[in-house]
Amino acid sequence: MTDVLASPVLILNRYFEPIQLTTAKRAFVLLYGGVASAIDEGGEAHDFDAWRTLAVREGDEAIPIVGGALRVPRVLHLHRYDRTPRVTVRLTRRNLMLRDAHQCQYCGRHPPLRDLNIDHVVPRSRGGGDSWENLVTACRNCNLRKGWKTPEEANMNLSRRPYRPRWTMSAQILLFTPRRFKEWEPFLKAS
Repeated sequence: MTDVLASPVLILNRYFEPIQLTTAKRAFVLLYGGVASAIDEGGEAHDFDAWRTLAVREGDEAIPIVGGALRVPRVLHLHRYDRTPRVTVRLTRRNLMLRDAHQCQYCGRHPPLRDLNIDHVVPRSRGGGDSWENLVTACRNCNLRKGWKTPEEANMNLSRRPYRPRWTMSAQILLFTPRRFKEWEPFLKAS
């Protein structure tokens, strides 16, 4: 039962835009408190009383209640919240690789992940820092060939200029949530 209460539920703002994931436990609190409606697989909105009358389908997670079971909602729609969260993308090796599509930014190859490195466009020894605009994905060969030089000095061209990514909440959920549900798809695709 503890695992069921920890399962993810997609939260939508007033305009049906994905804003975050929460736990089923928190979703039931929001639903019971009248702050949100549960959205079923057909797109219909249900308040708590209507939701508890829905039958638990095969494959649905449910919690036992007096007189049966209560289906875990997969999508909640908040009635009054209308903000869209600004997603800040952390500077990590994984996010750099995702931004560069696991491709060497010098030669354009897609080597295995173990052969990819993170390269400073302006080397640290020359004052280059750790920033989105100064880090790129490079294969081991290109990184060794470039060494402590700038791309111009090494006679190597970047396939594209490094930039700070701006991902939406949908992209964040799609990229970093291993467990997704079919009920989320219409909302994640739309935004």
